[in-house]
Amino acid sequence: MLFPISDDDRNLPGPGWVTVTLILLNVALYAWQMMNPEFTLGWSVIPKELVTGEDLISPQFVEGPAGQVVAVPQAPGPAFLYLTVFSAMFMHGGLAHIGGNMLYLWIFGDNVEHRFGSFRFVIFYLASGIAATIAQVVLTPDSVIPNLGASGAISGVMGAYLVLFPKNRVNAVFFFRMISVPAIVVLGMWIVLQLVNGAGTLGQNSQTGGVAYAAHIGGFVAGVVAGLIARLTMKREPRNRSYNRYSRY
Repeated sequence: MLFPISDDDRNLPGPGWVTVTLILLNVALYAWQMMNPEFTLGWSVIPKELVTGEDLISPQFVEGPAGQVVAVPQAPGPAFLYLTVFSAMFMHGGLAHIGGNMLYLWIFGDNVEHRFGSFRFVIFYLASGIAATIAQVVLTPDSVIPNLGASGAISGVMGAYLVLFPKNRVNAVFFFRMISVPAIVVLGMWIVLQLVNGAGTLGQNSQTGGVAYAAHIGGFVAGVVAGLIARLTMKREPRNRSYNRYSRY
């Protein structure tokens, strides 16, 4: 499996300040989670809450993979439950979770930000996260497992990157060796893996947690659609160095 660590940013006009801000917000909220564990339970997305409109505050008992009964803790959330759709985008379940997500956002976010522009990039990022949550809720409407993480929104960034910069070089680790390959190879392999793993979870007990593959796929599809729309409609895109280099793709 290819593990991306950077891409070719030599021709970008400057830092992606919105991307940097999003990373800082994710880190700040993760620090808040560490100090307030109940915040994580209350402000994560619970699919059943969004479907029923009821805030679950007492433990929910579900069947585990071996048939045992498992208690899933809950906590009070916001008065308007649907705010969790946004709060969960900036929350994470551990250092590896946030570390991986922020690395991917750092690698792919600035290119898409420069192509979309700051304001449109913010709207796109949030919309990708919403699409990811909708996909997960549609697939597991009765789940009481907290869903959290920037993965869905970042999957959208990766989908847009694939459409807008398919030939840009991405540096990746492959079996302890550094290689440079086109983005279409890295991101193509990533989405295929999500589809395979997501298909493998169909029919399994969705109440016991795990990776939210439906959210990854939903966010990625939203990003691909946004990237295609950008190619067709962004006629007034600033002619910066990044645009001049990638406009031929």
